[in-house]
Amino acid sequence: MSIHVPNWLAGLDAAILWLLAPLAWAILLSGLDDLAVDAIWAFAWLKAKLRPAARLYPPGERQLDSAPVRRIAILVPLWNEHAVIGAMLEHNFASIRYSDYTIFAGCYPNDLLTQAAVRAAAARFPNIHLALCPHDGPTSKADCLNWVFQHLLLEEENGGRPFDVIVTHDAEDLIHPEELRWINYYSGRFDFVQTPVLPLPTPLRKLTHGIYCDEFAEYHTRDMRVRAISGGFVPSSGVGTGYRRDALERLARVRSNRIFEPEALTEDYVNGLRLFRLGCTQTFVPLARGNNPPDFVATREYFPQTWRTALRQRTRWVTGIALQGWEQFGWKGTAGEVYWLWRDRKGLIGNPLSVLANVIFVYGLATSLWTRISPATARLATVTLVLQLLRIIVRMSCCARIYGLVFALGVPVRAVYANALNSAATFQALARFALARLRGQPLKWLKTEHAYPSRATLLAHKRRVGEILIASGYLTPSSLAAALESRPASVRLGQHLIDTGQITPEALCETLSLQQGLPVAQVESSSVPEAVAHALPEKVARDWKVLPFRVLEGNLFLASPEIPTPEAALALRAFTALDLRFHLVTQAAFQSLADALL
Repeated sequence: MSIHVPNWLAGLDAAILWLLAPLAWAILLSGLDDLAVDAIWAFAWLKAKLRPAARLYPPGERQLDSAPVRRIAILVPLWNEHAVIGAMLEHNFASIRYSDYTIFAGCYPNDLLTQAAVRAAAARFPNIHLALCPHDGPTSKADCLNWVFQHLLLEEENGGRPFDVIVTHDAEDLIHPEELRWINYYSGRFDFVQTPVLPLPTPLRKLTHGIYCDEFAEYHTRDMRVRAISGGFVPSSGVGTGYRRDALERLARVRSNRIFEPEALTEDYVNGLRLFRLGCTQTFVPLARGNNPPDFVATREYFPQTWRTALRQRTRWVTGIALQGWEQFGWKGTAGEVYWLWRDRKGLIGNPLSVLANVIFVYGLATSLWTRISPATARLATVTLVLQLLRIIVRMSCCARIYGLVFALGVPVRAVYANALNSAATFQALARFALARLRGQPLKWLKTEHAYPSRATLLAHKRRVGEILIASGYLTPSSLAAALESRPASVRLGQHLIDTGQITPEALCETLSLQQGLPVAQVESSSVPEAVAHALPEKVARDWKVLPFRVLEGNLFLASPEIPTPEAALALRAFTALDLRFHLVTQAAFQSLADALL
């Protein structure tokens, strides 16, 4: 008795059999591409074993200590990060083993909670600065970073000492204690230094986050190293990236002062490629264990842990790296550069094909389809299966090195899940990109008008005192308008508001702190050592309205009721070799301190 097969099922089998050979060839080519990267990686490893002199050893304590100490600025763009930024700043301040660094935390005027968290940290730690964007947010990460960099330039103008290296980080990053020492060491030879990034470990049940663990373990063990060896460019990972100052200035000159491209969804990737094309030297720091603590020198953080949040992030990655990159940079460049452009973009085809292959494989096991394929197709499918198994083994070995063997055993399961997630992100990215182009819309997080002035014009873009008082809840628009009408021409608005009882001196001090990015000091005269109080001549202190109240780690902390000017900083530096750290106090607090200390 024969079994009747529905026509639609017979048609499906025929279509799958027809697709099987071209699909196998496509997967074979992709597998050979991955195999080439494996071969270069293995060759470099074998060469290092046979010729130890050619091995790229991580720096030791003596090398790190002997490297000239460069001044490093860490840029941290923020939007609604009040829940994590305080802990991040506190933790990293306590753990970083580097003597000369400053953190610039970029906030928006309409994000008061994040501002408050940063101000609280800045009041405690002298090397943390609040950098306010001149407009409300959110815009994009690149836009915020551009304005934070302009605040850095203002800090240099006031403080005198330039920053030699610029490092980017995010609000949730755990910076390795030795990261800045390593970046400082490598920046002596390279314009662009990317340190490894590793997700923090999570339980096996968290499949989505486990995908990030697998991918970063492989990419930052294998791919990033092979890029430099094969003549490709090293993209920034967005965090743990160090830029030599002269390299950023070259980038600013050719990009109209826009160091970070505000319309790029992956501005970190774009910067790595642009610097490469400008002839800047690049390196990826090998994934290795540091000396103190003996852990991998890498930025650690949590990545998205749900399908929805991971899909949103990966859609942005595919759109920015593959689609925007293709549109903006094309396929030109050296052979090595073009090859890695292909590697970065092949997911547009490879991700959907991987899911299709998984579906066909499962369908073939559930039916008798595999008995009907030709011997040639069967051999081709066997080769592709071997290559896929090799791919899984390589990823498992990289994962086991960092997260342990038990966690690595989950790689095969997570690989199937990753194929589905990456394919969904690819389809979503293609749809959004096509729709934006059809509508003539920009590909940005939020459509915003951007301006990128030099540091000389940045001060003009700061919000006025009255605007900040309204945003902070100290005034209403009507009361501000009335105060402006009644204010005598010779009296400042803030002083007039205090005189008329509309705000307190403390409120004005806080407002000026917000406007200028300066911390507010709470100083008791009894806590100021006599030697510190007289660190500046009395006449100088009275003339410039500054009072020294603390010396810490090469910094002289100064309390003042006035916003410091470049002229004041220049005059004061003639009397001390310490770095000046200005703090605001009320006029009454300053007078009380002056009476007690001078």
